[in-house]
Amino acid sequence: MPSPVDHEFVRAVAAAADRLAAPLAARPGEDAAGVPHRALAHRVKTLLAAYRSPHSALHGSERALAAATTHLGALRAAQTTTGLFAGGDNVQSPPDSAFTVNDVCDAHVLAAGGGPELRDVTAALAEIAGAARDSLLTGGVHTPNHRWELSAALARLHRSFPDGRLLDRVEEWLAEGVDIDAEGLYSERSANYAAHVSNPSLLVLADVLGRADLLDAVARNLATTLDLIRPDGTVETVLSRRQDQNHPFPLAPYLPHYRLLAIRTGRGDFSRAARQAAAGGIDDPGLLAETLLTPDLCRVLPAPEPEALPRARYLTTARLAARASATAHTVVYGGSDVPEHRRIRSGLACNPTFLRLFAGDAVLDAVRLARGFFDLGPFRAAGVQRLGDSRYRLTETLSAAYYQPLAPGRRHHDGAYRMADEGRFSAAMAFPDRPRDEVSHTTGVEVDLREDGADLRIDISGPRVPWCLELTFRPGGVPEGAVPIGDGRWCLTSGPMTYRAGADEIRVEAGVEAGEPLAGPDRGDVLRYDPGQDYTVVGGTDATRGNRVYLGGLGPHTLTVALRARRTGQD
Repeated sequence: MPSPVDHEFVRAVAAAADRLAAPLAARPGEDAAGVPHRALAHRVKTLLAAYRSPHSALHGSERALAAATTHLGALRAAQTTTGLFAGGDNVQSPPDSAFTVNDVCDAHVLAAGGGPELRDVTAALAEIAGAARDSLLTGGVHTPNHRWELSAALARLHRSFPDGRLLDRVEEWLAEGVDIDAEGLYSERSANYAAHVSNPSLLVLADVLGRADLLDAVARNLATTLDLIRPDGTVETVLSRRQDQNHPFPLAPYLPHYRLLAIRTGRGDFSRAARQAAAGGIDDPGLLAETLLTPDLCRVLPAPEPEALPRARYLTTARLAARASATAHTVVYGGSDVPEHRRIRSGLACNPTFLRLFAGDAVLDAVRLARGFFDLGPFRAAGVQRLGDSRYRLTETLSAAYYQPLAPGRRHHDGAYRMADEGRFSAAMAFPDRPRDEVSHTTGVEVDLREDGADLRIDISGPRVPWCLELTFRPGGVPEGAVPIGDGRWCLTSGPMTYRAGADEIRVEAGVEAGEPLAGPDRGDVLRYDPGQDYTVVGGTDATRGNRVYLGGLGPHTLTVALRARRTGQD
């Protein structure tokens, strides 16, 4: 027997929709030209959901319908002769237009079931959807998640306007296989695209096509994401290959997926995640439409399953380890794509952060290691060795070359040689044809995850080069025991330091096992983070922000660093 309706949840999603829809309904004739096409479609869907929902203040509102009609006019005007939508960096983009058509088709379902008053709106939505159909049917993509967004649009078009060609095209895309690994990570490893694109698209496809395997893929991703939820209510993104790899991502966008699967399967861990995703309030105006289209979302959640602590997880494909206890939540990461591809590129995992530590209000957001070796950038592990349940060794060997003269048979007397890239830079020197003198530099970081933090042993070998370990703490705390060096930076030398935020703290103690003493606060040439030439050549950086504590020196070095968390009331 179905569980009863969760009236508190339904009222909250209606209120979120009204916060967007009510100002639009108050000015129903206001020109919407210039609003991006995706926003126009989202507004139309939200206005229609508010009109249809008895929990909305705009239920049955003629002004809401008038505003929807105004936005539909602007949306039709943004549609080109191809049926695709103008605007955005991706020109004549089938996948970008698919995002809009997905909302258009959902809005069509809402309008078609809303009675004769919505006849004109229903017809306008059908016209927009029909104009886009052929271009989406034959269009291509350029990222992995686009395949599922485009397929979802085709499936929605078929749901409202049945056409076997649409399903044939969906099957063609799905025949490539969903890009999810055995551990539940999509190939882009992005929380943003999992929550906003892949999971919702696969849920629609599972429903329209009756494909239980697609539903299973979403469940596997959600199960893995449970171990990536951080104590601050965000999802770990350091492993991502997309734009979110350098930014926190909130858990809230996962709410409808955790909620739906918790209700349909009875999983208490998903119920716990759904409650956590809604803990800060519900602000997504699109959720109201989802509850009307998928009424199961409105049912009461099953009892949540308490989080088991301590717990640990190692994701072999992403080379990421997470350990959580009541005292500390620590993440170790060695899954960068840069060592293999030797470049910084959109679509690659490039974040050089290899450790994070959460201790209540005290948060160590990033630990990074910069080296002055041919300007090749900070440490990014090329390999991770699991030494035990809680011990990991991250390693990277960098190499650069000096090039010898060309052999007589490869010389050009006019001095014109082909441009070539040698891994660091490009020049007209025919690098592959020259003998090389290699110089190499190896860094190893051994991490022992503990219930209250982590122990690090850092080995820097090779030629004598400057290195700098950067610890970036989240603003809101106070470093004690380190020497201020200006601009939100501190230097740690021989003594310990403590970062206090509220009643929580993270203590850092470093020691040199081999090598020279650590650099003092006067060594500004050493105590700095260098992003490497891939960033600096274009005037960019991937530097962190926050309270940054540095320790460094001139290698070779063997360094130990102890990180200890202490939480309120855990003396």
